[in-house]
Amino acid sequence: MGSSEAGLRERLIGAWKLVSWQDLPEDGSEPFEPLGSDPHGIIMYTPDGYMSAQISLPDRPQFASGEWFSATDAEFRAEATTYMAYTGPYRVDEEAGTLHHSMFISLFPNWVGQTQQRLVEIDGDLLRLGSVDSLISRGKVVQSKLVWRRAEPN
Repeated sequence: MGSSEAGLRERLIGAWKLVSWQDLPEDGSEPFEPLGSDPHGIIMYTPDGYMSAQISLPDRPQFASGEWFSATDAEFRAEATTYMAYTGPYRVDEEAGTLHHSMFISLFPNWVGQTQQRLVEIDGDLLRLGSVDSLISRGKVVQSKLVWRRAEPN
């Protein structure tokens, strides 16, 4: 790598907005979009090695009570099935072109303490992340593919 060419870790730093999320079943069945065709999301990578991802179905219904701890069971279910969030340290393997997300907080408690590997490609202002290990989504074994666009400076 030339001295003027930034490394993968350096190019990741900042905020990225979600463009698409698709799960591809390993059984060859039809790919699907877990949060529809227009999911909202942001993923951020800090220079000191932390990341945070938030992904949501757009236009989620508000709780009738207006208070988070007083929601109905149906509201809590809708909340949990239309939102994904996790955060923790990340590590880049420059040679392999992979990224490792370690979760110390996650909306999905099964991920707490896990480290998941992602294939990573940055092409201009697009970031493509793909799962390396298989995941279970809607009862199917899948590979997840997410596309992000660099967020405009705030």
